[in-house]
Amino acid sequence: MTKPYFRAAITMLASLLLTPAWADSRLIDFAGYQWTVKSSGSGTVGPGPNHFSDSSDNVWVDSKGKLHLKITQDSDGNWQCAEVYLNPSLGYGSYQFKLATDLGDIDPNIVLGLFTYDNNPAYHYREIDIEFAKWSDPANPDNVQYTVQPPRSGTYYAWPLTTGYAKTTHSFKWAAKKVSFKSVAGDVTLAQWSDTRAGSIPPPGAEVVHLNLWLNQGQAPMNGTPFEVVISGFTFTPP
Repeated sequence: MTKPYFRAAITMLASLLLTPAWADSRLIDFAGYQWTVKSSGSGTVGPGPNHFSDSSDNVWVDSKGKLHLKITQDSDGNWQCAEVYLNPSLGYGSYQFKLATDLGDIDPNIVLGLFTYDNNPAYHYREIDIEFAKWSDPANPDNVQYTVQPPRSGTYYAWPLTTGYAKTTHSFKWAAKKVSFKSVAGDVTLAQWSDTRAGSIPPPGAEVVHLNLWLNQGQAPMNGTPFEVVISGFTFTPP
């Protein structure tokens, strides 16, 4: 039987394929790069589909240079999600994301994505993902997933992140024949996995890094409350 997170990943990919062009409403500076803040205007777009807001209530960089992504509910009852994407394409190399939020008990309907994505459909959109999600299943024991798209047997790895880790670092190293993922908390390795399957590793193209916080299938948080993630750093190291 197909696992819930596997089905959800397929749903996420399909929603991205159906996403119309969104407004590039705002630019922010974070971790030495310039990022575009995604806005869906008055409508909804993928993934989800969801409302995405470019408001400073949903996306901002604080005085210490940390990026905040927040899901909020507006006065009309709509849940507003958050996403930023990098303007330059980086290609092969090591991508590292530092988090300053404990995600061990992430709401079952909320997804945090750290990934590359190319609007060109070649090579499955060159999408390489680190996702924090239970895919709307409270009983799902796994809440983190590494994926080299498309999500099929051998191209993803799911594992459980427990509570108690206020600061974690997650990374993937993308090379011609291998993508290696790793998650650590200080000196503790939480998980690691590599995809070396022939034909599964995309070459670089026009992909860019995306950081997004969204609701699976557009469903409201099960606990009915806003949720915020702090990303304290991002680094890229070329090969």
